[in-house]
Amino acid sequence: MKRSASVFEACRGADPLGSLPGRPRRKHWFLQLIIGVHLLPFAVLNSSGQLFSPRPLTLEPGTRQDIGPFFYREQRDTQLTFAVPPLFSFTTDPVVDMSEFDFVYPLLSYDRFGGEFRFHVFQVLSFSGGENQEGDHARRFTLFPFYFQQRSSDPALNYTALFPIYGHLQNRLFRDEIEFVLFPFYARTRKKDVVTSNYLYPVFHLRRGNALKGWQAWPLLGKEQKGPTSRTNALDEIEILGGHEKLFVLWPFFLRQKSGLGTTNIARQQALLPLYSLYRSPVRDSSTYFWPFGLTITDDREKHYREIGFPWPLFVYTRGDGKRTTRMWPLFSQASNEFLRSEFYLWPVYKFNRVTADPLDRERTRILFFLYSDTIERNTQTGEAKRRVDFWPFFTAHRDFGGNEHLQVLSLLEPLLPNNKSIERNYSPLWALWRQEKNARTGNQSQSLLWNFYRAERSPGQKKYSLFFGLFQYQSGTDGGHLSLLPFLKKKDRPLRAIEDGSREKP
Repeated sequence: MKRSASVFEACRGADPLGSLPGRPRRKHWFLQLIIGVHLLPFAVLNSSGQLFSPRPLTLEPGTRQDIGPFFYREQRDTQLTFAVPPLFSFTTDPVVDMSEFDFVYPLLSYDRFGGEFRFHVFQVLSFSGGENQEGDHARRFTLFPFYFQQRSSDPALNYTALFPIYGHLQNRLFRDEIEFVLFPFYARTRKKDVVTSNYLYPVFHLRRGNALKGWQAWPLLGKEQKGPTSRTNALDEIEILGGHEKLFVLWPFFLRQKSGLGTTNIARQQALLPLYSLYRSPVRDSSTYFWPFGLTITDDREKHYREIGFPWPLFVYTRGDGKRTTRMWPLFSQASNEFLRSEFYLWPVYKFNRVTADPLDRERTRILFFLYSDTIERNTQTGEAKRRVDFWPFFTAHRDFGGNEHLQVLSLLEPLLPNNKSIERNYSPLWALWRQEKNARTGNQSQSLLWNFYRAERSPGQKKYSLFFGLFQYQSGTDGGHLSLLPFLKKKDRPLRAIEDGSREKP
């Protein structure tokens, strides 16, 4: 008791406002009370260590130690997490050889898995490295979008680029190779076998590839041709890849295209915008007049439906074995086919989507985008299901396939960025005023209010309750109940069963 009192005596003696020159000394009792309440958990920590003692996790094997919302240490099986929210968090697992570090997320992050690593500062400055499928080691440095560099054990994979002056890149920006000099004056890109040379990008380009050639002087005129080619598929069978012909004049006003050349499904498309756009193929015809919001008529013989939109996509009517749609946007819409179902009313007030493709059956109900979301996923083969409900900013609740349940109140970012590990580690502890968990396999349950100001733990045959960060504790089990008034008076705790029998315990 004496050690706890010393904390309050220190707070009572502190008078930062009254100690200023020229200001009379006054007792700011309200400030002292706030400081005392915040330092009380540390007083308990100094006196008995009860506040920082490990407690078992409810949903999985492991332990957790925390001090309010600003520090915790969690051990889950072989994974250890150490965090000071919202400043930083560090997670490591030596068994799978991984490490993750966040500092004021998303400002700075470091992720490593085996020999692969990536370090970035707000996705602008980044270092990364690892090993490719051929066993070559490489390290990258990027100052986006100005500087790109890679150094590899294979000199052929080295590159350097200083944008827009000069550079050469490999496997970056969705291209296999990129070269540029004084961009946009010259740039050359390659994706698989297709090489495109750009001059005054995007005005002039020449394109070459396997049975492919084309050019453009955008937006005046452009033309491209590709003959049919073949490849060997995963079943060691030769399949034909259809060719195409493309032409535009005064883009985007006149377009003409043929696709599927060399196959049995040659499609022709022509558009003179905004007057009309026509698509014709052996399996599907579509016509649009006064594009894009005019009349659209589609006859899909492959999927067995006929669709009329006027003006598309605001009003759509579809009927057939393969698809049914009735839409009057934004008032309502009902659409479905063999695998999908979609509905909305007063968009975006209410929206429902469902996907059914064995063994997956997934449905989601939303109100005002992320204000309310209810997602259910079922395994049609096993009958197991998981569910997640978000009501921003009030709560997030979810149940996994094993039946384990978790509830958090409040939930400020989790509904907007679901299943984001960095949000859960660095920010969730700050505003999680109430947490509740239940383990379906073991029957263990836990509840926490105001960062363990009040905490309850229940397991078969045992109950534990604590109040004021562990200053008051009650535990009951097969041997009766025990009440602790302040952890450092634990030697004077009296079994409740003995009290009820009228017996007295010697001091």
